[in-house]
Amino acid sequence: MAGSGQLSGITVLGSTGSIGVSTLDVISRHPDRYQVVALTANSDDAGLLEQCRQWRPHYAVMADDQAAERLLQNVKKEGLETTVMSGADALEQVAALDAVETVVAAIVGAAGLKPTLAAARAGKRILLANKEALVMSGRILMDEVEQNNAVLLPVDSEHNAIFQCLPVNGAQNLAQGGVEKILLTASGGPFRTTPVEMLENVTPEQAVTHPNWDMGRKISVDSATMMNKGLEVIEACWLFDIEPQRIQVVIHPQSVIHSMVSYIDGSVLAQLGNPDMRTPIAHTLAWPERIDSGVQALDIFEIGHLDFEAPDHERFPCLELAYQAIEQGGTAPAVLNAANEVAVNSFLGHKLPFQGIARVIRYSLEQASFTDVETLEQVLSADRQARELATEYIARL
Repeated sequence: MAGSGQLSGITVLGSTGSIGVSTLDVISRHPDRYQVVALTANSDDAGLLEQCRQWRPHYAVMADDQAAERLLQNVKKEGLETTVMSGADALEQVAALDAVETVVAAIVGAAGLKPTLAAARAGKRILLANKEALVMSGRILMDEVEQNNAVLLPVDSEHNAIFQCLPVNGAQNLAQGGVEKILLTASGGPFRTTPVEMLENVTPEQAVTHPNWDMGRKISVDSATMMNKGLEVIEACWLFDIEPQRIQVVIHPQSVIHSMVSYIDGSVLAQLGNPDMRTPIAHTLAWPERIDSGVQALDIFEIGHLDFEAPDHERFPCLELAYQAIEQGGTAPAVLNAANEVAVNSFLGHKLPFQGIARVIRYSLEQASFTDVETLEQVLSADRQARELATEYIARL
């Protein structure tokens, strides 16, 4: 274990993305605690090569075969002793390595599901930054975690805040801990005050400009539609075993309070901090200890005031669709997630208007058939069906 003289081995799934880069920044501050065993990326072979130079991992995995070939040639050219692999099976392999204690699950979208499940089956400590793994197959992942004595810690700033505000072992029994409800905060994104009639014409460039956070393009669009918050509601239901009606979304433009927990005695506990993902990453890396994250301390005098407001469902229809999906249960959240991924990708490619994202998701939920989730194949089948429905709908526009 880290801190006992032996370095803790880490696999970072999605190491070239914003969460992966922030994770490596935190790790760099604690060379006496952590060792990077494996790094993975989708297609950014140049970014992964630079990380291989710095971290000298035993393994580097590219999801894209052609990118893996380019990486392999450059690794050989530079004489790096890193084994280069490619494909989905390789991602699962490095998530389950014996030398790895902790797996940072930071692959965006449905692609992160299988390697996260592999880490759970291997009994790893999983730092979950991929919300889709729980959205798509919450029951399956939580069962694997429990059956294999894995540890699942939330990296999403909101869920990490909730985790910090719960009583000891509170995540296992909220009622016994006196928890009444969860207050899930949201910034409101870049269009919180934009007139609704103007939303149809906003551009991808406007949508990915988040007022507080530095995030990837897909997640930034999800924040702009508030689908990101809808997915987080579903994720919170599984992480904390709580009903969706006990999760209240609160728009908090400053992004200083990352979430709150309300108790039956009238207390409301909140976790505050500057909007920097290195805080929840450092918290989960070292939990139950605390380590330096590199994040500047919060100056409450500089903040001055904190604002809160209820979400406008006309402005943010994706949030209501997410609540509908988790209430429906079964494969509905997987359909919601897949349709959203297709819609966001089309919007970023200038093939769909901004408000068309919600229309695609609503259509897919109306047309899809749902089943209970008992196997991973049921989840993946629902995912495929939703992608086909969404793609067909967009093609008709």
